[in-house]
Amino acid sequence: MDIALLIIGFLLCLLGLIGSFLPVLPGPFTSWVGLLTLSFSDAIPQNWTFLGITLGVAILVWILDYIVPALGTKKFGGTKYGMIGSSLGLIVGILFLGPFGIIIGPFAGAFLGEFIRDSSETSKALKAAFGSFIGFLTGTFIKFIVAVAFLVLFIQQVWDHWSNFF
Repeated sequence: MDIALLIIGFLLCLLGLIGSFLPVLPGPFTSWVGLLTLSFSDAIPQNWTFLGITLGVAILVWILDYIVPALGTKKFGGTKYGMIGSSLGLIVGILFLGPFGIIIGPFAGAFLGEFIRDSSETSKALKAAFGSFIGFLTGTFIKFIVAVAFLVLFIQQVWDHWSNFF
């Protein structure tokens, strides 16, 4: 059973890496479930503090993934209209476009928000929308780094307790 948990946990960590780029999967959270799966093995001593901290990191990254596009909009000169548009675009994009809505929604929402505020400044609206896209890329990068860190922690735990598996 320990070997099965090891394999399932490892596959979940790999799936978490893929989920960092695919909007359908919550990357770091999926990797965390891999760590949790490994902890149910008799070969690995359960460390609830470790699991709690890593869960906290996974939840924080999940929340940031929804905030960072709006912050990118603001950083690139967007106003409150662009930030609100980015956030609403994310929600509407997910509802109507599914996974692709996570990319298209904030961009379109930031553009429309800025365009509604001042339709004469299309270039400023595009710049704010670009900031939203940069925010999306930043969020993706953060998710990937956390998923890699969780995979490294998984491998380290297996390495430290390798003799317990066999």
